[in-house]
Amino acid sequence: MLTIEQLYGIHDSHTSHVSGERNGVRLQEPVAQAYIAMRSAALNDGINMAIASAFRDFERQRQIWNRKFNGEAPLYNDRGEQLDSTQLSIGEKIEAILTWSALPGASRHHWGTDFDIYDPTPFSSGERQLQLIPSEYQETGPCYALHQWLLKYARDFGFFFPYARYQGGVAVEPWHLSHQHLANQAHAEVNVSQLAEIISGHNVVGSDYILDQMAEIKHRYIDSICNADITSGDIWFG
Repeated sequence: MLTIEQLYGIHDSHTSHVSGERNGVRLQEPVAQAYIAMRSAALNDGINMAIASAFRDFERQRQIWNRKFNGEAPLYNDRGEQLDSTQLSIGEKIEAILTWSALPGASRHHWGTDFDIYDPTPFSSGERQLQLIPSEYQETGPCYALHQWLLKYARDFGFFFPYARYQGGVAVEPWHLSHQHLANQAHAEVNVSQLAEIISGHNVVGSDYILDQMAEIKHRYIDSICNADITSGDIWFG
């Protein structure tokens, strides 16, 4: 069980560095061990993998959120098309942010159970930069082989894709893996009143609207995830 501070990303004491990954990549220890075993199995099959982002604290998520709300970073719809933030209402702007970025305090990355994964090999020369967009994981993309391997084997190591399909909330994220057992435990602990208290106590722009719509935001953008039995036969990018 995570403490309130750990659950909402205020503390990182439940995480540790993941061996073999770059500095700053942190997960809960059982999740790290499962990932290392999966990474080794993939390498035996000629598939390279690395973590682009793992634990992310509240403050980092708050900075991402505020930059997007204030027009300092672009906003996109669920199809990846850029929006003109100056033409959006507060509600439309917040929905656009939530499509691609979690509310501070509500990110699955706070739990130390979730991470974004990619194949580092095509990016090693520096000529191409990882963007974490769906096309990188489609048939002509640099992470396609990795994605196909994960579709087949990730569940063997306890992982699943919470954003495998667009379900009216978070956009498709074929790079996002979640440790089913520990993430489900954390997810069950998140509640509206605690999240509202966390938001109220920090400088999160748009907080008046967020607090008013908190129950709907939780339902649509936190609770609406894909189940763990997604297979390669399912539609991912449609």
